[in-house]
Amino acid sequence: MDNTDTLILVVEDEQEQREIIVSLLLASSYQVISANCVEQAIVMLKEHPIDVIFSDWKLGKLSGIDLLNYVKNPNTKKLTHQHGFIIATAHGTISHAVEALKKGADDYIAKPFQRQELLLTINKALNAKKLREQNQNLSSQLSEQNKMVGLVGKAPCMQKVYQRIDRVSATDATILILGETGTGKELAARALHQSSDRSKAPFIAINCGAIAESLAEAELFGAEKGAFTGANATKIGKFEAAHGGTVFLDEVGELTLTTQVKLLRFLQEGSITRLGSNQELSLNVRVIAATHRKLEQEVKQGRFREDLFYRLNIVPINMPALRERNEDIAPLCEHFLSLHSKRHNINVPKLSTSAYRSLLEYHWPGNVRELSNRLERFVLLDDEQELISALHVQDSQHSDNTPEFNFPEESFSWDSFEQQCLASALTKNQGNRTKAAKHLQMSYKAFLYRLEKYQLNK
Repeated sequence: MDNTDTLILVVEDEQEQREIIVSLLLASSYQVISANCVEQAIVMLKEHPIDVIFSDWKLGKLSGIDLLNYVKNPNTKKLTHQHGFIIATAHGTISHAVEALKKGADDYIAKPFQRQELLLTINKALNAKKLREQNQNLSSQLSEQNKMVGLVGKAPCMQKVYQRIDRVSATDATILILGETGTGKELAARALHQSSDRSKAPFIAINCGAIAESLAEAELFGAEKGAFTGANATKIGKFEAAHGGTVFLDEVGELTLTTQVKLLRFLQEGSITRLGSNQELSLNVRVIAATHRKLEQEVKQGRFREDLFYRLNIVPINMPALRERNEDIAPLCEHFLSLHSKRHNINVPKLSTSAYRSLLEYHWPGNVRELSNRLERFVLLDDEQELISALHVQDSQHSDNTPEFNFPEESFSWDSFEQQCLASALTKNQGNRTKAAKHLQMSYKAFLYRLEKYQLNK
């Protein structure tokens, strides 16, 4: 860094000492401002982008440690520039120097000192400041990457997703992402792509359910001119366009059996043949597929090829439903409120405690996508009552299928009845707690609590 671009704040209550230090630094082409007390220094910190603070230990009623504590306070650092910090101590007061270093000072210098000592200490503080800024930038880049990927959550079930993505992202293994609609299957696919060596190559997402059956082959694998009516030019298919990158086949269970054969051939041979051509094209494309369907059942019913299922299902990733990770609702809310506010150039609105309670109690049939949509509406309308009312309406509609129950004339044990309902739900769903909770339209957390209450969790 050029010295003329460096601004140093000298904090010294003795005027003669302060003037000497300022003159030494000015002679070395640094920009310098000075203060005679901690209070004045704090004002200057708020007004100027200080690079290095050079402070004496003793400053009237306060000390250099008080100033250091202010600078290093986490709440203060959000408001101020990144600083290097040097503290000057009296000769023989090594304990002061040790305390300053423990509190976060970059270096100390004992009085009296020579000009060269001063400059070396300033340089050391500048280097420390530079390293902190680099680390901060790296952290910001990682944070932005995570936001770009869009996967948010710290629940144990999401940690398993992150671990699996981290484990296989650098490989070329075919991945099958499973989960209900709205759980973030495409976000997981993008995370896999962005964490791989293919990150700079194309990522092409294809909604298999939106492709017309008659055009599926040409859309995916391309077609030569004249291959069918209306083919007035050679068409490059999605797979060919993704050469070197990743193809994401969303709702792969919607592909016809004919198209499934073509996909299987690509997965086996790594090559395609355009419609109307006899020439094979070798491609380097990673395939990530996703579906909300139970492909094993589709195979049994003859709607999905068994050999293709095993080719796709090399590494499965299960995206959990939102009701299975209630602890992630609050961070997801913060994420979506910030995201949508930035997108629409609106100040981030705040949710009340009662609103958060309603969000936590809601069953979220549309999962994370539904949460995002509802919070986007809230950002645009800033109407919390509308948000809460809409959730209650959905819950009442969701409860319309309550089975008919003849209330007995005589008293009965509610606990026994509830225990029987829980046990029946578990039996009906082969012991799968997630499915049993869903069957009872109950949050997963509430379901586990009741299992623990009746000792049904063994």
